[in-house]
Amino acid sequence: MRFVELLSTYGDMYVQAALATWWMTAVSFIGAMVLGLAVTIMRVCPIAPLRVVGDFYVQVFRNIPGISMLILVAYALPYLGLVLDWVVCVLVSAILICSAFASENFMSGINTVGIGQIEAARSLGLTFGQMMRLVIIPQAVRSVVPPMTNLLIATMLTTAIASQVPVAPPELTGVVSYINTRMPYGVLAFIIPAATYLCTSLLIGYVGNKLDQRVRILR
Repeated sequence: MRFVELLSTYGDMYVQAALATWWMTAVSFIGAMVLGLAVTIMRVCPIAPLRVVGDFYVQVFRNIPGISMLILVAYALPYLGLVLDWVVCVLVSAILICSAFASENFMSGINTVGIGQIEAARSLGLTFGQMMRLVIIPQAVRSVVPPMTNLLIATMLTTAIASQVPVAPPELTGVVSYINTRMPYGVLAFIIPAATYLCTSLLIGYVGNKLDQRVRILR
């Protein structure tokens, strides 16, 4: 009975929370992919200072907990005169952290490209940019579908840091805190968010496996 009461009272809020989680996941993942690819190109480019910066970026941001990054972005940046919206703070935090892991995945994909293909590209007179765009990156992306699928799931879970700031509407984790401050549903309030996280992760994994089967490079 209490579960039916919970659904009837907060069902619409759960739907809004799920939609908020999904769109924050999509934006964060796309941003992480773009930034991660840029950092990866820096890490393999022939300019030594850029390689150092790229490696330093990955080492820093992949070792910072999500909540710590959110605190830095949301509460430290205002002291520097940069005040961001709460949602933007969550997105920036998720992108910075997940892009470091995306870069590592891209590096693994680049390492699967045969040295012979790179030498052939150089012998044809391709520049570094042309070689990356036409030879290396397309093969690297096809090789990293499984780890990027895992990263997408991890990005979705990372958006739970939004529960620590006043985001409106709240995402799946934040809505539980909102509900429990008004009615003592306890663990019962976690059932729907947990099921939503699980079903979404299973769907992402299924789509990722199908995509990997279509684009993987047979060696």
